Amino acid sequence: MNDLEFCIVRRKAEAPAFLRVLKALPPDRLDYQPDPKARSARDLAWVMAVEELALLGVLEKGAVDWPSDAAPASVDEIAAAYEKWSGAVTAKLASLDEAAWRKGGVLRFGGAAWEAPLADMTWGLLFDAIHHRGQLSVYLRPMGGKVPSIYGPSADDAGM
Repeated sequence: MNDLEFCIVRRKAEAPAFLRVLKALPPDRLDYQPDPKARSARDLAWVMAVEELALLGVLEKGAVDWPSDAAPASVDEIAAAYEKWSGAVTAKLASLDEAAWRKGGVLRFGGAAWEAPLADMTWGLLFDAIHHRGQLSVYLRPMGGKVPSIYGPSADDAGM
């Protein structure tokens, strides 16, 4: 298995855990912030979805600006956007050959830009999203929610 194939396998394995965490957010507590400097649960969840949209843009166009769309009002809308864009990224990756996987892409954030091979950008955004998923999973209990299984059972799973 090469790096691209392994990335696709990992993305397919991680997507259900992302959706479980997103869908575990109490819909009436999306404004929750553990600290004034922290993102709200809604904004943090939206970052995970928008990372997929940004990556899809880079994979399709080679260079894009970070999407500036405001976060939707509901958990269902955020989860649906994540699922749609994540699936589209994984499908696009499956259509790449090794040369395209190693080609450079650009993701612009206002005045700054991240220029990297698509392989590095794809892995980097996956790792960043996993980091944000961990942050969001820590928000769940103080929000009155339950932590779902991510890499195995959670203390909130039935029977634990």
